[in-house]
Amino acid sequence: MSKTLSGPMLAAKSGKAEQLVILLHGYGSDGNDMISLGSYWQNLLPNAMFIAPNAHEKCDINPMGHQWFALDANSLIMEGNTSRLEGSKQARPIIKDFLQAVWKDTGLGAKDTILMGFSQGAMMALEVGLRLDEDLMGIIAFSGGLPDPANMKDEIKSKPPICFVHGSSDEVVPVKMSIISSEKLKKLGLDVKFHISPNAGHTIAQDGLEFASEFIKTLP
Repeated sequence: MSKTLSGPMLAAKSGKAEQLVILLHGYGSDGNDMISLGSYWQNLLPNAMFIAPNAHEKCDINPMGHQWFALDANSLIMEGNTSRLEGSKQARPIIKDFLQAVWKDTGLGAKDTILMGFSQGAMMALEVGLRLDEDLMGIIAFSGGLPDPANMKDEIKSKPPICFVHGSSDEVVPVKMSIISSEKLKKLGLDVKFHISPNAGHTIAQDGLEFASEFIKTLP
């Protein structure tokens, strides 16, 4: 039985939603941390509804926050292979079901949807978005990458435009995760844009936001 996700949302500034932007938060956070991006992009996407669902699990180390999957003890997100690979697979159908429910409620679909995430949320955006039967409008991954790049070739079903943004000094999810992921997806024939924010840590720097904004402008 699927678990229902909920979280903050922003209605389309124009009054009529013709697009969706789904914002997936990072480990130990919640939708409130991501919905501010909706305010940032409302002028750029006046016809978009922004939704930032809370993950289905309470965070193991922060009971006030949420997690898409648990992490191995004493491991970085990048290095926690067992938890990342298994956890992302288990969370995948929950996010997919949420997307299907939103599309049914709004009358919109994958082609109208940008799936965006930060850190663990970026991993889930890629994990889910590349396995849908129809291309999304685009995927934006801040400070994250493919949970399982080695097996992506056999499991990829769709090829939406992808944007990676990562801080060069990220101490939580090393930038090499985005580098490896972007190179893998380019080899699989995807349109991939990639930006490294100089000296930025595990955050979304202003230059990264601006790069993502330029990427959004290129989407149909």
